[in-house]
Amino acid sequence: MTTFDGSPWIPVPLAAALLRFVWFIVRRFVLRPGPLEAALADISFERAERLVIPGADEGEIQIDRLLLTSQGLLVLEVKDVQGTVFGSDKMQDWTVIAAERRFTFANPQPALFDRIAAVRQIVRQVPVTGRILFPEGADFTKGVPSLVCKLDELRDEFGEPDKLAAKAKIEAFKPHWELIVAKSRPALPV
Repeated sequence: MTTFDGSPWIPVPLAAALLRFVWFIVRRFVLRPGPLEAALADISFERAERLVIPGADEGEIQIDRLLLTSQGLLVLEVKDVQGTVFGSDKMQDWTVIAAERRFTFANPQPALFDRIAAVRQIVRQVPVTGRILFPEGADFTKGVPSLVCKLDELRDEFGEPDKLAAKAKIEAFKPHWELIVAKSRPALPV
């Protein structure tokens, strides 16, 4: 069909059905959270990403992710690497060997300890812990360092199956969460 001026005319019900279909596709396949986002949503009640807070000693320190969980505050660093990872608590550098590539990076645990200390300096009455998360595709064949975990382990450790019971804990932690958010600023884009 065409209108008087020759432009195509789409009946309103057909246009509405087409829009509903497009919105369904976008929600289902484009806006669907990935495994990392789904896990973080499962364990956290509030989240802040890429923030800068005062350091424990001096200066400032950047935190990738800070989560309010039913167990307190969780400083989370995500290492998205694929391959076999050779690292331990005492090694200075960790090595990743993938199919056609090999690289090293500094042991992330000392920096994580500094981030935990900086958060603890601001919120002294709240439990603060940290984890280095390797989401998928990383294998530790010679043992897993103490603060390293995978997505399932993160959910098991910090997940709260009884959300109602967690609410009282969260309410107690909330003023401390608001304090750290107030003392932080967004990190500059990289």
